Amino acid sequence: MSQWSWLARLGDVVFGAHPDTPMHRRPRVMGIVNVTPDSFSDGGRHDTVTAAVDHALAMLDQGAHVLDIGGESTRPGAEPVAAAEEIARVVPVIEGIRAERPDAVISIDTMKPDVARAAVAVGAAIWNDVTALTHRADSPAVAAELGCGVILMHMKGAPRTMQADPRYDDVAAEVRDWLIARAEAAMTAGVARERIWLDPGIGFGKTAEHNLALTAHLGQLTTLGFPVLYAASRKRTIQAVDPTATDPMDRLGGSLALALEGARRGAAMVRVHDVRETVQALQVQAAVASAGSGQLARSNRSS
Repeated sequence: MSQWSWLARLGDVVFGAHPDTPMHRRPRVMGIVNVTPDSFSDGGRHDTVTAAVDHALAMLDQGAHVLDIGGESTRPGAEPVAAAEEIARVVPVIEGIRAERPDAVISIDTMKPDVARAAVAVGAAIWNDVTALTHRADSPAVAAELGCGVILMHMKGAPRTMQADPRYDDVAAEVRDWLIARAEAAMTAGVARERIWLDPGIGFGKTAEHNLALTAHLGQLTTLGFPVLYAASRKRTIQAVDPTATDPMDRLGGSLALALEGARRGAAMVRVHDVRETVQALQVQAAVASAGSGQLARSNRSS
């Protein structure tokens, strides 16, 4: 299957979704594959090609719809990685996944146009950019040239400094307005509107209070006409609520709660480390919603 034919399949799966379809009531799941030695949660666990590919294939078996491959940590305080090193980390992993699962939908998590270009050349269909195409002046033009899906994420500052006392007057409104501007810039550069996603950037230049407020007011993004990616898996906001959750691996309960809240507020996809558990939680949530709708319909028919 060619790159562009499975990109078209992605359009059927995600980009062309309508809010009233069952698919949209149960968001798609993006599995995180960090090919890094220093990611905040699982750095070093999958930093060889074999380990990363095996992890990715397991996520697909567990129900992941998209795999997000990253070769540079964007945790608070992270040091930058050269583009050549990042390419060397991610390209063999993408090639390995595609060799085993030609129809897998793959996202490249990078801020660098050169890395995005290399990843798309070997099979990535989405560019997930934490800088919303601001890292380099030609980022929007490269995204348009590649013709891939683009996820525009809000981040205040850079990874090394973003958690240094971030402040907002109205975090939900400011994030919304900034993302609207970035979407407009992308479209001006030639990125098709239907290829654009928005991500509020939970944990990127925000306090726990900001992150919770963004989650509570996610509707300010989901009503803009762009699908929204919600990514809060294992993040430190959970520790702010439960101080005992100092280890990111001990934040499954909080991660599931946030994923369900994101889904309830209209997120089209959730980005997670724990795929099987998230898929199950979303299935149960959808089943309850369906049962409630059926009961309401029966009640209306009998009245």
